[in-house]
Amino acid sequence: MSVVEQYARAHVLTDADLPEEDGGAVPVVLRYDPEDDPRSVCVALPGRGSCQWTFSRALLEQGLRAPAGTGEVRVWPCGRVQAVVEFHSAHGCSVVQFDTKALLRFLRRTYTAAPAAATEPVAR
Repeated sequence: MSVVEQYARAHVLTDADLPEEDGGAVPVVLRYDPEDDPRSVCVALPGRGSCQWTFSRALLEQGLRAPAGTGEVRVWPCGRVQAVVEFHSAHGCSVVQFDTKALLRFLRRTYTAAPAAATEPVAR
C-alpha cells in the first residue's frame, strides 16, 4: 500500500491572516497513509504554525453527500460543486471550502491504495 498525497486549492473562510492570492484560494495538502492508519485521512492547512487535522476517511465521504460529523471535524456539501470542512480546536474554528471534485479524486485515490473492506475492523 502506498501513501496518497494530493494538493488542492481551498478557500479558508475564517482566517484573515491568509494571503488573498488567487481569489483567496490557498494550497491545502490532502494525505492518506494506509500504513499509519488505513481509516484516516489528513488535511494540512497553510498559515502560521500550519494546522494538520486527521479524521475518518468515512466522515469525509459521508460529508460529501450530506452533513456529517459532530465533534472537532464536520463536513457538508455546499451546493453542487463545493464542500465545506469545518475544524474546531481550543484555538478556534477554521471553515475550509473545497471543490468537491478535488475531494472525490482524493478519495478515489485512497480507495485504490487501500479498499474500504481492507480497512474495516474485523468483527468478533
